[in-house]
Amino acid sequence: MSGTCSVSGAREACLGSRVLCVGAGGIGCELLKTLVLSGFSNITVIDMDTIEVSNLNRQFLFRRRHVGQSKAKVAREASLRINPKAKIVAHHANIKEDQFDVDFFKSFDCVLNGLDNLEARRHVNRMALAASVPLVESGTAGYRGQVTVHIKGETECFECQPKPIPKKYPVCTIRNTPDKPIHCIVWAKDLLFPRLFGGEAVGAEAEREDEGKNGGEDEGKDRSDIEVSERAEGQPAVEYGCVVLREVYGDAIARLAAVEDMWKDREPPTPLSSDVIAAGRAIVQGRARGGDDKVPTSASLALGLSDSHATWSAEQSAAVFLMAVEILLDGHADRVGKLGFDKEFPLSVDFVTAASNLRSHCYGIEPKSSFDVKGMAGNIIHAIATTNAIISGLIVLEAQKLLLRGLRQDDDGATLTPWTTFVQHNPTGGRLLQRIKPLPPNPKCYVCSKAQVVMEANTGLMTLGRLVDDVLRKALAFAEPTVTVGSTMHYECGDDLEEDERERYDALRKRSLGDLPGDPIGHGSLVQVEDFSQEMSVELLVCHREPREGEDPDFFEVKGEVKGQDGGRGGEDEPEGEGDSDSDDLCVVEEAVGEKRKGAGQEEPAKRQRAS
Repeated sequence: MSGTCSVSGAREACLGSRVLCVGAGGIGCELLKTLVLSGFSNITVIDMDTIEVSNLNRQFLFRRRHVGQSKAKVAREASLRINPKAKIVAHHANIKEDQFDVDFFKSFDCVLNGLDNLEARRHVNRMALAASVPLVESGTAGYRGQVTVHIKGETECFECQPKPIPKKYPVCTIRNTPDKPIHCIVWAKDLLFPRLFGGEAVGAEAEREDEGKNGGEDEGKDRSDIEVSERAEGQPAVEYGCVVLREVYGDAIARLAAVEDMWKDREPPTPLSSDVIAAGRAIVQGRARGGDDKVPTSASLALGLSDSHATWSAEQSAAVFLMAVEILLDGHADRVGKLGFDKEFPLSVDFVTAASNLRSHCYGIEPKSSFDVKGMAGNIIHAIATTNAIISGLIVLEAQKLLLRGLRQDDDGATLTPWTTFVQHNPTGGRLLQRIKPLPPNPKCYVCSKAQVVMEANTGLMTLGRLVDDVLRKALAFAEPTVTVGSTMHYECGDDLEEDERERYDALRKRSLGDLPGDPIGHGSLVQVEDFSQEMSVELLVCHREPREGEDPDFFEVKGEVKGQDGGRGGEDEPEGEGDSDSDDLCVVEEAVGEKRKGAGQEEPAKRQRAS
């Protein structure tokens, strides 16, 4: 690559490079637009999702007519309209599929991430490391965001630091296949509550704009993500609430359960029975009424459910749902159409608790108390289009610097130094953007620095299946792990296994670690874990211990320690007292509290928290 470190040199570098853009959602749409406007002409984009109505208020490459289509393919078409000369390849696929192997990653000069899924981000990090291709990572949380640059052997990798679980959830999961309480809470708060008591559905403004362009072809169609009948004139609020329950938790769930392809790997949901609805209605009608006409401030209190830490039964949830509908529609009629969820408004908390628990009941998910729901719903952060646009611009700037690193403007190449940039909600020192130099690789990182992983567990109770699923796949993010102790291979996976091999490993999954044949896994065992798809291996030191008082007997705890160093302390560049709060902790926890690691002589802006 030739040229000078100038505008013309940067454009030449962009024209001659191949970039991989992973994700075509909130950040991805803005990123593709900025890439083609900046002169990048050879782009590959990958995204497994389809366009939802709720995407339209911030993902501006999409229109109403695109709902249900591939994000990657529609984003490609829209980007080509901006720059018809660009060569853009779109894949409607999962980045973890076998076709996107290390050789695929090696064909690019730079990888740009716009993902909202922690598991996929960890996978891309490992593939970029294996391919020795620089990675530009990004994330947003409301008005906050950050862009980080990861270069193998030079800067920390994406997994060198603990990552909190992102509070972002795929819309398809929320609407169709929830498997966690938070999925049901988000659905109740962001979809059902606004549908019944709020204003226009999310994305309605973008839909209307597109309808005008299409001659009103969608006129008369329900713009909401949830199909609910309108309340008939003079219909009692409780009767209307029963109609909503039958339509949303009965008919809609039955239609979803009938889609067989959606439930190949899990049980389908069960529609809410008419008996539960009838029981809830009876509780509402049989409640003790006060002597005045004062509107109740809480549906649950009006029904005598005063313990906010208690978990309601399905019948009680149905009753609270109906009671909240009655109070909101009749007692707050002047506010209906303008209401939004407010965790300080007891009726909205009651409704979301009841609605989410009924959905959990249908999907076989653990219900939550109103206290828990209030905390979980109140912490949900929504994406903001302008933050995505700022972040995409910063990604492109860092990508241009990476492509021009060999073309220095001055002796020390200062203009081409990669930066970690934070976008803040409130300015610090008059600046909304704060920069720090990327940190060097963390010597305690088991991904890029090959630190040893230590697992404490009760080896008499933990099964091989739990080791593979909860420790290796979930905690350590291996995709296709093999487990070997000494000369004995206890587990492997893949499409090329023979049927008898699958049966053998399935049988071994049910056995405890200490009961495995050949070389069992006990105290002091060194387990070799390899993942050929990620070209990654790690040594797992197993330490047996009995559960502490009050601890789950089937516990496990993952830690790390650097080979060749005492106590797993950091390297010489990390001054004592300025490292992690616990020097033995390996960066594999799902939630982390504390400040980020600092490099030698490097100050970090105070109280900074990474966005997801």
